Amino acid sequence: MSACMLRVALVTLAVCLPAVSFADDVPEGFTPLFNGEDLTGWHGMPHFDPKQWDEMDEEEREKKLAEWNADAKEHWTAEDGELVNDGHGVFLTTDKEYGDIELVIDYKTVPRADSGIYLRATPQVQIWDYTEPEKFNLGSDLGSGGLWNNSPGARGKNPFVLADHRFGEWNRFRIRQVGARTTVWLNDMLVVDHATMENYWRRNDPLRRSGPIQLQTHGGEIRWRNVAVREIPAEEANALLNEYESQAFESLFNGKDLTGWHGAVDNYEVVDGAIRCKAGHGGLLLAEPELTNFVARVEFRLPPGGNNGLAIRSPGTGDVAYNGMCELQVLDSEHPKYANLDDRQYHGSAYGIAAAKRGYLRPTGEWNFQEVTVEGSRVKVELNGTVILDADLSEAQDFMAGSEHPGLSRESGYFGFAGHSDPVEFRNVSLKLLPGGK
Repeated sequence: MSACMLRVALVTLAVCLPAVSFADDVPEGFTPLFNGEDLTGWHGMPHFDPKQWDEMDEEEREKKLAEWNADAKEHWTAEDGELVNDGHGVFLTTDKEYGDIELVIDYKTVPRADSGIYLRATPQVQIWDYTEPEKFNLGSDLGSGGLWNNSPGARGKNPFVLADHRFGEWNRFRIRQVGARTTVWLNDMLVVDHATMENYWRRNDPLRRSGPIQLQTHGGEIRWRNVAVREIPAEEANALLNEYESQAFESLFNGKDLTGWHGAVDNYEVVDGAIRCKAGHGGLLLAEPELTNFVARVEFRLPPGGNNGLAIRSPGTGDVAYNGMCELQVLDSEHPKYANLDDRQYHGSAYGIAAAKRGYLRPTGEWNFQEVTVEGSRVKVELNGTVILDADLSEAQDFMAGSEHPGLSRESGYFGFAGHSDPVEFRNVSLKLLPGGK
C-alpha cells in the first residue's frame, strides 16, 4: 500500500470509529489537577520562555502574573465538570511544577482548531484538526499526539498512527515523561514511544528538569476533563528507563560476585546486589570482553562527595582518563568541595576533554540511571532520561590543564569502573553491542 493510500485508510478508520465515552474519573494513584468547579491550582501564562521567567525579579513576576490571570478569567471557565476555553487568551498553567510524571487528560475540540499540552513549560504534545487540508503540509493529517516542536525528522515529531476520534467525541491522552524521554498514548493507541522531547527554547540544551503543565489555546473552543497526574518516583523511573528495549542488552553483573570482571577485584565488593568500591581503595574494575562500539547501561548511587568514573576503551592498566579513550566522571557534582572544578570534571563529562550539562543528578543517596553510547569517536551520556553529553571526542582541541590524552583515539578497550577511594555503588550493569562492537 502506498503512503498516500495508507494515510487515507487511517483517516477513514479514525472517522469510522464508534463513539467512546470516558467515565468521569481518574485512575487510581493519580491526583486530580482540576476540582471540577473553578481554576484553583492554575494560573494564566502564555507561550513564554521559562528561563526569562526565572530571571525576573519578584515585582516583575507579580505584575505579569496579575496580567495573565486577568486574561485567563476572560477566556477560561469551569462548566459542568469541564475546563472550557473559547480558543483565545493565555494558556492555563499549573501552579505546581513537575518532573517525571504520568499525565492523563481528556479533551474535545472543534474543526479548524489546534492546541497542545506543554510539558515543563515547553511545547508540546500536539492536538490537531486532522481533517484540515490547509495544515496537511504541517502534518495535521498524521493526527495528534506527536512532539510537534521537535526538529524536522526527529523521533517523536510525528505520531506513529492517526488515533484521533471524530469531532464531538472525547479523546484521552496518557502521557509519560521520564527525564526528556516521552511516551504518548492517544485513545489507548501508542503514538510516541520513548522519544526525547527537545528543549524548544534552547535547542543545544536538554529539556528542563521540571516545570508546569500548560493547556494551550489556539483558535477554537477546546474542553478538558479528568485532568490528573502521578509523579513517578526515582526507583520506578530507573526501572522504566531500563526496561526500554531491554531484550537487546546482556547483563555484565550477576548480582552476587565479580565473575566476569578483572583488574582491581580486591578493591571492590558486592553488597546487596551492587558492586561497591571499598572505602579508601580504588583502581580499575573492568568487564571481560574488549569492546569497540557499544551501549552500556548502569545504575549508580553516590555517597556525599562520592567520586568514581566509567572507564571507556581502557587498555586494562594505567589512568583511563588519559591512556584510555576517556573516563566519564561519576561524581557528586553539587557537593561543596567540588565548587571550583573545571567544567570538564563534573558528572558525565569526558574527564578533561568535554563538559556535560549539569543539574540532572538525583539527590545524593538515590540511585541514578545512566546510558552511555560509544560509537567511533562519539560518546553520548544519558542521565536519568536526559542527554547531558553528546560529543565527538576527535574534534576536541582544548584539554584541561593542557594535558595530552594519548588514548583518545583508541578504537577498542574495556568498559568498567575507575574507583577513587569512595564507596560508590553500581548495579544493573548491561551491554548492547553496536555494529563492529567486538
